[in-house]
Amino acid sequence: MTKVALITCITGQDGSYLSEYLLELGYEVHGVVRRLSVAENQTERIQHVDDQITCHYGDLLDEHSLYRIVEEVNPDEVYNLAAMSHVRVSFDVPSFTIKTNSLGVLNMLESVRTKVPHAKFYQASSSEMFGNSIDEDNFQRLETPMRPVSPYGCSKVMGFNLTRHYREGYKLHACNGILFNHESPRRGTNFVTNKVVKSAVEIKLGLREKLELGNLDSYRDWGHSYDYVRAMHLILNHDVPRDWVVSTGETKSVRDLCEYTFNYLGLNYRDYVVQNEKYLRKEEINYLRGDSSEIRNNLGWKPKYTFETMIDEMIEHWFDLLK
Repeated sequence: MTKVALITCITGQDGSYLSEYLLELGYEVHGVVRRLSVAENQTERIQHVDDQITCHYGDLLDEHSLYRIVEEVNPDEVYNLAAMSHVRVSFDVPSFTIKTNSLGVLNMLESVRTKVPHAKFYQASSSEMFGNSIDEDNFQRLETPMRPVSPYGCSKVMGFNLTRHYREGYKLHACNGILFNHESPRRGTNFVTNKVVKSAVEIKLGLREKLELGNLDSYRDWGHSYDYVRAMHLILNHDVPRDWVVSTGETKSVRDLCEYTFNYLGLNYRDYVVQNEKYLRKEEINYLRGDSSEIRNNLGWKPKYTFETMIDEMIEHWFDLLK
């Protein structure tokens, strides 16, 4: 019998890769899409599978639209990937961030509980929940205290705890995937990885002269979105609903990212990268590095991409697109 999946933010980076992956596995795929006035740009990431998926207009803050969609689709699996996902911007719009990422999760959980309690529910949680809390061995894991330092991180902690509460209180098959930073050519260009890569290629092609960034010495655990959506599916289809950490276990700085990218293009990043205070956060996370040993050992997950092969793919994407 064909499984039915419902993905919120199906038009995003993770939603598009997850759609492809589930289609390959034989799923019937549905997605929730927020209406924008320029629909062509919004659906760009899923245009190549548009004839294989069904999209429904809805919003996390409109619980009635969610009830309608969930009842109509009757999904076996629900992947809640929708969020106000830009950490830096969350300082500018804290109220919207908290409402979307906290109340929105509550609305999704309630729609599942009341309409499809048999469905499995996945919540996209974030390494930003840890803030600058880190264990003595320089890793973050499920037991690491959560001390977020941004409205985004705070909102994600609420969503994380709501998911655990609905699992324990209402016996839903509800899981959190605490995903560390993950990127791809489909990442928005206002996120630092794709901003660096696209700008470096533009500089190489003579289309721009400088690249302005914030903190060059913040460290992140960067993986590839394709690898991480495979982890989402494994998490949701494990017999026992629980929470997992998904990460590469390696950390690189923004400076490392710049150096590798510009070197790949035969350039020295020091000649082009300048710091601009407007890109600095009110509070900065200095270091993220996840311990993903449990999902590797128990579910057999292993990333196919390295940091270098991921950046290589992103560089080639922008080079092909811009040249």
